[in-house]
Amino acid sequence: MLLVQAVATIGSLDVASSPRQLRRHDRRAVTALKERAPDAMALVMEAHGRSVLGFLTQMLGDRVTAEDVLQQVLIEVWQRGTSYDPDRAGLLTWVLTIARSRAIDELRRRVPEPIDPAGLTMQVEAAHRGESETDQLLEQWRIAGLLARLPRDEANLLRLRFYEGLSQSEIAESTGVALGTVKARMVNGLCQLRDLLEAEEGVAARP
Repeated sequence: MLLVQAVATIGSLDVASSPRQLRRHDRRAVTALKERAPDAMALVMEAHGRSVLGFLTQMLGDRVTAEDVLQQVLIEVWQRGTSYDPDRAGLLTWVLTIARSRAIDELRRRVPEPIDPAGLTMQVEAAHRGESETDQLLEQWRIAGLLARLPRDEANLLRLRFYEGLSQSEIAESTGVALGTVKARMVNGLCQLRDLLEAEEGVAARP
């Protein structure tokens, strides 16, 4: 029942909420996890479910498999919730890290055992490359998850800057927003993103 409730609330938190409100939501989720409250998993997935499922889907290349692995992630988050330390990692980072481990387990199950030493060496080298790419993917989804917590106008401009590589002038031209407004929104968005990153890293996490 807990998993059904959690999956049903994936990504339902109001993205227009302020970073302060969303940090408060995370603290509620952490408290619920530590107390093993019935709504704990729903609170976690309400804020971060979309990012976790998106990360798993991109990593595994299959939505159905990603949803299956998400169930494993939810179980592990529930089981380990009482030992989670918010001073060591933000809630989103912690959940994504668990998702990363379970996704790697799933990918390894797909790879047949090597039948010769040369094959083993190649598989180890590929695994190292794959883990590096996975870490990069996790960081991209962590930032994407934090951007989703910013006001839509600021978030959209930062996505164009980070993911499309557009300059402020190019953003103004492509969106039709005045350059001065673009600059002001980006400054405001970057300040809010910095606050969220600091909170995720356990720095200045107290409101």
